[in-house]
Amino acid sequence: MSVAPQRPLPASRGRAVSGSVLGMLIEDPITTCLSPPVYDMICKLGFEVRENWDIDRIVTQRGDVCWQTITACVMYKQSAQSLDYRGSVRLLGPVCEAVHSHLLSLTKGQFEIRYAPWLQWTAFPELFPEIFAALESLQGPAISLGLMKLTACLERALGDVLVLLGKDCPFLLRDLLASEELAEVFGRPVVLFNDDALDRGVGPAAEEILGANATCAGTPTFRSSRRPGGGGCFPRRYSRGPWRVRRRDEELHFRTEGHDAVLGNCATQLPDTQSTALYTTFDEILAKHLNDGKINQLPLLLGEPAMEFLWDFLNHQEGPRIRDRLSHGEINLPEFPKEAANQLLAFSGTLLLRFVDEDLSAAFKEEAAIGPLAALADGYSAHFHPVSQLKKQVLSCEKSIRVWPLLPLPEEAARSVATSETHACEAFITEILRELLCHLPERDGLVSGWDGLPAGRWPEAIQELCGIPVRTLFCPRTVLEVVTVLRSISARCACVSRQVAASVELRHQQWVERRLRSRQRQTYLHMVSSVKLLSPVLHLILLLIALELVNIHMVYGKNPCEYQQYLKFLKSILQYVENLAAYSSWQKNKWGGTVGLTRTALLKIWNFTEKKQMLIHLAKKSASKGVL
Repeated sequence: MSVAPQRPLPASRGRAVSGSVLGMLIEDPITTCLSPPVYDMICKLGFEVRENWDIDRIVTQRGDVCWQTITACVMYKQSAQSLDYRGSVRLLGPVCEAVHSHLLSLTKGQFEIRYAPWLQWTAFPELFPEIFAALESLQGPAISLGLMKLTACLERALGDVLVLLGKDCPFLLRDLLASEELAEVFGRPVVLFNDDALDRGVGPAAEEILGANATCAGTPTFRSSRRPGGGGCFPRRYSRGPWRVRRRDEELHFRTEGHDAVLGNCATQLPDTQSTALYTTFDEILAKHLNDGKINQLPLLLGEPAMEFLWDFLNHQEGPRIRDRLSHGEINLPEFPKEAANQLLAFSGTLLLRFVDEDLSAAFKEEAAIGPLAALADGYSAHFHPVSQLKKQVLSCEKSIRVWPLLPLPEEAARSVATSETHACEAFITEILRELLCHLPERDGLVSGWDGLPAGRWPEAIQELCGIPVRTLFCPRTVLEVVTVLRSISARCACVSRQVAASVELRHQQWVERRLRSRQRQTYLHMVSSVKLLSPVLHLILLLIALELVNIHMVYGKNPCEYQQYLKFLKSILQYVENLAAYSSWQKNKWGGTVGLTRTALLKIWNFTEKKQMLIHLAKKSASKGVL
């Protein structure tokens, strides 16, 4: 966050910063959402000390940083265990001003000759001349953007050094800077600001460690592998930008005192920077509750579709996490996915329509390009929430199982006689299926006129269930815990499906070419017999997952003991499919044992179903009592 100071600098210092960015920033006071202590720390402390510094005391002609000069300005509290931030910021203000004035006195050529050699170790050395040009332009937005780019680039480069040393890079920059490995590479004074400063800068130190003309390869940058417009709110034709929406400045006001915000003349509880914090994270901004436990009013203001979009693009671990990847330097800026930028631009435009007067908003929505955008935004549903990811897994797995009947089978396998265990499994499947069919939503009409569900209608039932909306915003821990287990089950089912498809195809080819020995021929016949059984079993498990997912929020109705029993049941299914994946693997190839595993698993499912302890049973009880 970049915030300009609200008061002019003292006259004696105005001379030193004449024509600089600081002079530009002090022209007009601004409204800020920072609390007074934080605002004072960021915008005032560095301007209080009046002192002129010779640049040669800070940077040598060779381009080395004189760390002793800088660390001498760093103050510690009496305990010497932690930094005195306020005191340090006050003393470092004149140093920063001297560096700033020095950079502005250089031409682009002088800057590149003096400092470019020390920037080659970073993954993005061309960024620094770009930022230098932004400083000369005196354009506030360009300078702020440059500062954010520079911070991300530096974090990425330092993280790459850590990876090069064989260490995992921590998530937070403060943890990265506190690592012993970086202190050894760059010198403890550079990283930890100790008094025993060494006369070397970050660039020379990196060159010394990595070798001349070396760069840190480090971790790969994020690139979008998704289809254009995929995984987002707006199809490509609606996200090409740029297009603009006018905004009235008076529509959005923030108070600098306390934690209240006034938005559209409506007092609400919105998240903002606390009195002692220097920033607010998206985790806090998008959370259901504020730090003080009160309900966050932002979801009510924006609506669930908008909040789902923000969670998808910014927070969900399996989503693009755009802000996170940008700020930590995981995205190569020149290669930033155009589709992602267009999605964000389109969504931002529709969001702005919420904060203009109704007449202006209505006029914009009549535009051919904007009306559909607003409709799409209003109907957005999560793509990267665990619930949404589970639906994708189930549909993908079901599709892969559907391919099995297309695989060729030998005549001997078609004539194979089913065992008593196989008949027992088929009976269990029939009984369990009959129970599950009672809980299919009536509107689907999937079982009308049927005592069971024909094989050809498995896909239809599962697809219909996965198409039913499930509330995803602010899912509690218990729901997410159940979803996690269901996702593990689905993932192992998909693994079994892939292994079956690959094994049957390969073994059939070997059978036709008479390349299987006697024992291998018997194993293949066991495989074919097992595949006939596994197809309906896996379909049954996927149907069970889809039904439980539709009723996932009924888990609230279970007491702690019942909840643990339910998790134990789900984990028994997980154990079954994990064993099935192991038995059907190329390494073990124990197809003869899959029928016994399946019978045991089906018996557990049947017993649990008989006790009416699944979520579908709780949903039916609630419906019969008129509970929504």
